[in-house]
Amino acid sequence: MFISGIQQVGIGVSNVHEAFKWYRQHFGMDVPIFEEAAEAGLMLPYTGGKPQTRHAILALNMHGGGGMEIWQYTGRTPVPPAFQPQLGDLGIGICKIKSADVQASFHYLRKCGVNIQTNPTPRPDGVEHFFVKDPWGNTFEIVGATDWFSSPGSGKAIQTGGVFGAFIGVSDMDRAIKFYADILGYQTVVYDSAEDFADWHGVDGGFGRYRRVLLRHPTKRKGPFSPLLGDTELELVQSLDRAPRKIFENRFWGDLGYIHLCFDITGMAELKTTCEATGHPFTVDSSGSFDMGEAAGYFSYIEDPDGTLIEFVETHKVPILKKIGWFLDLRKRKHPAKPLARWMLKMMGMGRVRG
Repeated sequence: MFISGIQQVGIGVSNVHEAFKWYRQHFGMDVPIFEEAAEAGLMLPYTGGKPQTRHAILALNMHGGGGMEIWQYTGRTPVPPAFQPQLGDLGIGICKIKSADVQASFHYLRKCGVNIQTNPTPRPDGVEHFFVKDPWGNTFEIVGATDWFSSPGSGKAIQTGGVFGAFIGVSDMDRAIKFYADILGYQTVVYDSAEDFADWHGVDGGFGRYRRVLLRHPTKRKGPFSPLLGDTELELVQSLDRAPRKIFENRFWGDLGYIHLCFDITGMAELKTTCEATGHPFTVDSSGSFDMGEAAGYFSYIEDPDGTLIEFVETHKVPILKKIGWFLDLRKRKHPAKPLARWMLKMMGMGRVRG
């Protein structure tokens, strides 16, 4: 079993096409890998015990990084949190977006009128970053990165790639560190600090004492999409001043906000055994290939120690050039750990939506 990288972060929205347009224009998420309107029939533990209709778009930035699964209920009105989530609240609180030039990204987004939360400033490891909000109240960290599938180009204003990771609120830091190391391979601690962090002032809940741990995987990921998905990091946050609340308390998966963090994997059967052995069994299991319209795969979910949803997808079919009906069946590969040829990965960008 191995992980190729973060495939996508799921974002529950009220209008999937408006959100796709905004993420396309402001973060360069302009390649729709699939778009499908269907029924989410296997997520019953998290959708009130009933199938729910939805419309979803999986969008990528071909400079590298994970994608965004932009997800809208169509059979019910998606519900916002009953309170304003703050740093350290349990769940995915912030999505990380990688940038080749943080200052350029800052000036571009400010010129576009984006809701800027903080100015660019170094975090504890010296890497520059800043925070913004989208029009629907989701917070994003724009953070410097050096690992790219294709260069954003020095003359281009936006300078961003795709999803680089996430901030995840936890109630017991040591227990959470073990979970993300043992199951997801984030075994390198970049920093582990506890204080009132000045670089968070401006973010919801940013004033206060926190324990903050940045995790990375010590070796390069393997698998077909690893060059495109690239390196990733997770930042675990525990409030030391207050009892955290669960961001999705009394709500369904798919309601407004960050609904899951998804990893592209190979070897679902072995992963299932590992998750059971560590006390985090699959809570959702598609039990074989599941058709997603223009793509197909085997998916499952587990919960971290605080109930945050982690999705795994073993990709079986992916569109390479949809215009001519060229799809790649990954189950037929003799060497599953070997990355796909770069030219083949680049062909996925032929469906780019401009403007």
